[in-house]
Formats: sequence, structure tokens, C-alpha cells
Amino acid sequence: MSSSTSSAQPTSATDRLTELLDSNARIEELSSAQEEEIREAEEEDSDYETSSDSDDGQNVHAWMASKLPPNLPFYFASPGPLQDDLETSTSIAQEKTMREVIDLMTGKGQTMLDVNTHGLPHLLKAKHAAFLRTILGKYPPPFQVMDASRPWLLYWALNGLRTLGVDVSEYRQRCIDTFTPLQNPEGGFGGGHGHLSHAAASYAATLSLALVDGLDMIDRRSMWHWLGQVKNPSGGFNMAVNGEQDVRGAYCCMTIHTLLHLPLALPPSSPSRAAGHETFTSGLGAWISRCQTFEGGLGGAPDNEAHGAYAFCVLACLCLLDDPAIAIPTYLNTKTLTHWLVSRQACPEGGFSGRTNKLVDACYSHWVGGCWSLLESALSLPPSSYLWDREGLVRYTLTCSQAKKGGLRDKPSTRPDGYHTNYSLAGLSAAQYIYTYTKPQVEDAEEEITQGEALKAAFNWSFQRPTEQQMKQWCFDLQDMVEPVHPVFVLPFDVVEDTRSKFAEKVGF
Repeated sequence: MSSSTSSAQPTSATDRLTELLDSNARIEELSSAQEEEIREAEEEDSDYETSSDSDDGQNVHAWMASKLPPNLPFYFASPGPLQDDLETSTSIAQEKTMREVIDLMTGKGQTMLDVNTHGLPHLLKAKHAAFLRTILGKYPPPFQVMDASRPWLLYWALNGLRTLGVDVSEYRQRCIDTFTPLQNPEGGFGGGHGHLSHAAASYAATLSLALVDGLDMIDRRSMWHWLGQVKNPSGGFNMAVNGEQDVRGAYCCMTIHTLLHLPLALPPSSPSRAAGHETFTSGLGAWISRCQTFEGGLGGAPDNEAHGAYAFCVLACLCLLDDPAIAIPTYLNTKTLTHWLVSRQACPEGGFSGRTNKLVDACYSHWVGGCWSLLESALSLPPSSYLWDREGLVRYTLTCSQAKKGGLRDKPSTRPDGYHTNYSLAGLSAAQYIYTYTKPQVEDAEEEITQGEALKAAFNWSFQRPTEQQMKQWCFDLQDMVEPVHPVFVLPFDVVEDTRSKFAEKVGF
């Protein structure tokens, strides 16, 4: 047989998998030699700024001849009036962070030269985009511990780039090649090749593929069956088959279910059918309601401590099920929840903490900041009503979270990373736009109820761009604006609409 004839034979699945695993098109680690080159370069140019007292560079507010910069409210420039004398490791860290933030807010520790009309650093879009692109490159060997987070690395980078307005279509084939070995025959995605399917990995993989128009590679029928296997008889969802049950699983699984337009009925083999459940939503709201704590916040599971990220997962999950004005008040005490969420915004920092008596962290710009659109819609508040300080979050993001070489960070004195960059930008979007839920027309609502094949409520959100007065009030210029991010799916609006359109006409699988 000639070589040309042999080459024409179809490639087996095993050969294709080997090809993908050996291909440079996937996200892989660098060699030790390449890692050493990077380390030497960083040592030569290790300029990760903190709230330094150095006089190098022009101070952000040097052109303001006053002790307190104009337009800076006093509560962003000094410790709060109530101070706890009890000293703990957390209070010591809080004192350090607070002083660093005050230095940056008042201009004492800032060396960024380019400021907006409100005296805040501009959003360094080009540098942040360059930083996120490195996440889609090669990794040094120590990052092998992140192998199970491979889908998340792609999602953080791709979504962050899109939030900055950067086209990511060039990464489409690389994403497909990366996720192909991660998709398991029984459905769902593992964090790495050979890993068991996991709700978090499947969520991140689905969103990443949506960002590059690659959802066609997902085996929707197998995904439906796998989601049925992780549906817990109690009403919630496990993170993996026989894994832990928490609200992350509920949000991740229902997001996948909704985006892929999967049948609402549980597969016949689902363990939850033995408990009397017939659909993926059966018992879910009741189980979620048990996660609200005495503080008013939401824990990961019943009897757990209230946490900002779990609060978002709960609210977003309920918004997948129905109109927020119906779903959220039905299952949650909105009065105590509002009080708890309001208490998460720190002063003088302006950012959010994730738990009571914890430090501000930029990732909660989304996890807590992203809750407000959902809760305000649940309370049917007019767009002019605000339960939180948008200016404070904008100030913290632009002044304290940005690393001047690119990327956004947890807090001053820390290094930037993809996770905090993506969720800081998503939080900034929450602060810059007004997101509202539009009730569907009566005939549309009836169609949704009678059809019963997929959930549609989360596709009824829209956004409103800020007015010039609002931009002035919230302290950002036009060039500091990011793209609108869907408040439930945490994806660009056009990606959500394209995904809805792709599967809307599908019947079955």
C-alpha cells in the first residue's frame, strides 16, 4: 500500500487524542529553560508597585494644590469613626491594607501619570489586555498544580479580554483543541485530561467555548445525562458524581443547562427521580432557601457561613429559574439579605469584602457588586435608586486594584492574576452600567410555560449606558469604560444572544 493511500485513511479517536495532547495548540507549560529566562527577566524588572512613599514619578494629585484632592469625599481619605481595639491577625492585615488604600486614594503612594478628569488613574486597557494574553500562552512547570483549573484559566482570560473590547476569535481552534481531551464520554468536562467531570470545570469550559463560538463541540445529550447524575435528591446539585453539594453546583449546572437549551425534564436514569423529582428545577428553590443564614447572607450549603461568592451564585441561579421579582422574594428574605450585602462594602476602601470581619478583595467587585442588579430587580426599584456606592467601587478598582504593568490585583501589595483581573473588570462593568430585567410579553410568557423545554428568564436582561452626569458622579471617563457584562451569565451580551439564537431552533439534541 502506498504512503499516499495510508495517509488518506481516517484518523482514529486515539490517534486524534494523542495529536491534541502533543500539539502546541493547547495551553501547556514552559520548559525549565524558558521558565528560568522569565524569572531572570522579572528579577531585572520587578516593579510591582505598592503604596510606596517613593518620590519617583509624578504623584496622581501633584497638580492639586491641597491636602485633600478635590472631589475626594473625606470617607475615602481616613479611617472610619468606629475602630475595634481587639487585635487579631485579621485586624492587623486590615490596618495595613487600609493605610495603603488611603495613601493611594489621597495620592501619596501612586506613580501612575495618566489620570482622568476626576483625578483617578485611567483604566489601563492595553496593558490589561496584554497581561490577559499571557494567560493564553505557555506556563512554567510550577503551574502544573493548576492543571485542574485549566478551563478557568481560559475563561478568565477570554472573558476579561472581551470585557475590554478585544476580539478573541483567533483563539477559537486552540480552545476547541484544549477542551476536546477534557470532555468525558459520560458527559461534562474535567479540569484536565483524565479528570472526572466537574460542575465548575464544565461551567468554565462552556463559557469559554461560548466566547469563541465553539459550543458545537459539546455533546449536549451526554451533558444532559451527566447533569441528571449530579442533580441531588435534596433538590440541589453536587459538584461531581458523589461529590459535595453546594450552591456553586446549582448555579454552574443551571447555567450550562440554560445556555445549551437542554430539556428541562430529568433523564430517566437520574437518581433524583427516585425522590420524586421530574425536572432539573424540582426542589431547587426550596433547597436554596435553606442556605440563607441568620446574618441574611448566603452560605454554600445549609448551616454554612454567609459568603459573597455564594450570594451571587444563589441570586443568579434564582434568576435563571424565573423573573427575579418572583424567584428571589419567594425563596429569600430580601430585607436581611440587603442589609448583609450593604455591609460588605468597605470604607475607606470602597471595594467589597466576602464575609463579615474580612478584608476587601477585588474579586468581590463582581461576586458582591454583581448581586446588586439582581437584587434591585427583585425589589422592583426604579433605575434611579441605588443600594450601593458605585463611585466607591470605581475608585477602588482604578486607584487600588490596577497594577501599572497590567492586570488587576486583590488589593495593594499583591500581584495581579487572571482571576482578579476578570472579576475586577466584571465588577467595574456592574458599576458603570444599569442592568434591568424586562418582563416578557404575555404571549411569550405563555409560550415559555407551555413549551417547558428550556429556561428563558435569564435572556430577558438588558443594559443602559451611563449618562454624562452619571459618569461624572461615578468618577470615570469614556475611555475608562468596559463592555457590558450579562448580570446572570457573566458573559458579553452579544455572546449570550448568539448562544440563545444558536439553540433556539433546535428540537431535542
